[in-house]
Amino acid sequence: MSKKYSYIGISFIILLFGIYVVRNIDSRVDKDELIKDSRLNKVNKKLEGKSSLYKFDKVPAFEFINQNGKIITNNDFKGKVYVVEFFFTTCPTICPIMNKKMLTIQNEFKDNLNFGIASISITPEIDTPEVMKTYAKTNGITHKNWHLLTGQPEEVVYALSNKGFKLFVGKGDEDHSGFEHSGLFALIDKQGNIRSRKDKFGNPIMYYRALKEQTFPDQIEELKEDIKILLNE
Repeated sequence: MSKKYSYIGISFIILLFGIYVVRNIDSRVDKDELIKDSRLNKVNKKLEGKSSLYKFDKVPAFEFINQNGKIITNNDFKGKVYVVEFFFTTCPTICPIMNKKMLTIQNEFKDNLNFGIASISITPEIDTPEVMKTYAKTNGITHKNWHLLTGQPEEVVYALSNKGFKLFVGKGDEDHSGFEHSGLFALIDKQGNIRSRKDKFGNPIMYYRALKEQTFPDQIEELKEDIKILLNE
């Protein structure tokens, strides 16, 4: 008989414990705390900061003169995340739009010296360092690491753009002041690799649209997000 009562007592204790556990789980679900404390989430936290951005080839070596008359090479960007564009100061069409978008990126990372921008002129004979400096002042370019680059022959710039970065540059019609170039930005990581996110099909996009193209919006917000990912790598 005593054993029977012992079993009943143990069963009662188990029942009470079960009721307590269920109520506690319900309470944590209501407070959105269950996932917060789960082991799975702790594993995810360990993975935070690891990037899924696709890695392409390293940026080719380059050497230019910036708007302050200083020689700037790809080595000056080592340890920094930076964005590259090809433009020219007298461009009447897409360049003003591109650099307006670039200004929003500058402002997003204005206090971060681990971030930089390289704006490479495709009309170096026109865009002297003095012209570039005036352009910087006129357009609100203030980030210490935003370099407006010039000083190499046109053929060197074209080779760097077309073969090195695989961003199109060429002669155009008069509507574009005789030149054409892409409206794309390249994202470079701290080790000098071109990086990008993947599209919804899992394909690397390689570059980020600075301009809206027909039904496709620009990718400036995505670029900002991915800059932050690389800064945390």
